[in-house]
Amino acid sequence: MAIGRSISVATSDLSCDAIQSAHPAGIRFREVGDHTLVTNEAGRFAMLESSGSQSQSDPSFKLPDAIKTALIPENRLSKLAQTFEAAKRRTRAGPLDYLILVPTLRCNLACSYCQVSRAAIGASGHDWDDGTLAAVLSLVSSLSSASIKIEFQGGEPSLRPDLIEAVINAVPPATTASFVICTNLQIINDGILAIFDRPDVLISTSLDGPEELHSKQRQGDAVRAREFHKNLNWLIDRYGPGKISALPTINPQALPDPDALIDAYSSLGLHSLYLRPINFQGFARKRHASARQTDGSWSAYHERFIDRLIERNFLDRTKVLEETYFSLILRRIFQPGADRHVDLRNPNPVGRDYIVIDYDGMAYPTDEARMLTRSGVIDLSIGNVAEGWDSDARAALEAASTNDGDPTCEKCAYKPYCGRDIIDDISRYGTIDTPKEETEFCRRHLSLFDLAFKMIHSKDPAVRYSLGRWLGLGSDLPAMESAA
Repeated sequence: MAIGRSISVATSDLSCDAIQSAHPAGIRFREVGDHTLVTNEAGRFAMLESSGSQSQSDPSFKLPDAIKTALIPENRLSKLAQTFEAAKRRTRAGPLDYLILVPTLRCNLACSYCQVSRAAIGASGHDWDDGTLAAVLSLVSSLSSASIKIEFQGGEPSLRPDLIEAVINAVPPATTASFVICTNLQIINDGILAIFDRPDVLISTSLDGPEELHSKQRQGDAVRAREFHKNLNWLIDRYGPGKISALPTINPQALPDPDALIDAYSSLGLHSLYLRPINFQGFARKRHASARQTDGSWSAYHERFIDRLIERNFLDRTKVLEETYFSLILRRIFQPGADRHVDLRNPNPVGRDYIVIDYDGMAYPTDEARMLTRSGVIDLSIGNVAEGWDSDARAALEAASTNDGDPTCEKCAYKPYCGRDIIDDISRYGTIDTPKEETEFCRRHLSLFDLAFKMIHSKDPAVRYSLGRWLGLGSDLPAMESAA
């Protein structure tokens, strides 16, 4: 676990660049509020409190001894320990154990913010044909990993429960498997219900808020919105909320009231939600062009939303409400190696432990890469399910999928916790060479990590209560050690 210390020293007039130039490589600084955050390559961190003054050009500035001891190894044993900690933060892909499958691109909705460019429900040629199905089943039956997570995306995968069932039955008996059906829950028939009933199947859906907002976001169809809510409530009654996850898609141009959105989830017994702005993919590229770049209002909204969760958690401790992505940011700081969120891995392996197989059998490194190809922006396929994907295209993408060596990232205090998402850069800017500090990915994550470290060092018991629960500690987040 990372080490956190809050140290009181005089640094108010000393810039981060000036401090950094005087200290060893791997020691990085960032101004966070009225503090200076110091991190090392292993992700250990300390916070300097500003007090007094010191010339920015003063060459005599030295890190406090307590920080030097914690962050800069002084002997062979401490060097080995920090090398091990840094290595834990590096991604080393194992065998394929996360598979996204798209049995059909057809959908029974036409949402304006759809990021996939789905096909009409009556369209032909948008489901797996016999050859693609055979190749998918061959892939699944030959899995070598001890466990596998298979996620069915679309389109609307529940239109083809026969294909889902065929995949489930192809998993080797010795492999522990879990399955996720990503569905709009507009139609529940006997075929898909039989799959939902399986204990190894989870349901993932989109809940954009109260019924009126959900209807507006989807396609303005109040009848279908009511049908969705009816089906969602029925499934929660049948299985309990633990089998079902949901996330909202939020229009940054029409931000919902945080309490209304939280209530929509909490009232159903759903205590986790993932704030997701409209993705600049698929149909949304044309219908929500503003999604290409968010402004400071999105970060302010995200922070306000988390503040409300913290207030509510402290007032009613019978349940803990969580924003999933912020919890992931906290785990990136405190629990290296504990998660594999593909947007934040570094380096970010391509086509190794995680792959997407589309309705036509083409293979993609991420679901977003599939969406870009489907939208006609750029072909980011790396192979196909019949012939494999150990291709030049895969190797080229993987070579660039790291923040190592980037001039902005190498100076950033958050490099040990952050990653590289070149697919997002390609989607928004058409290149991977946009200066990192100018990208949506960088701005959004700087804001989230800033917020995380402000809260980590907060003395507010409500903040420490929620952070402790979100990190799975079962108690409040321990106070950061302080020294004069």
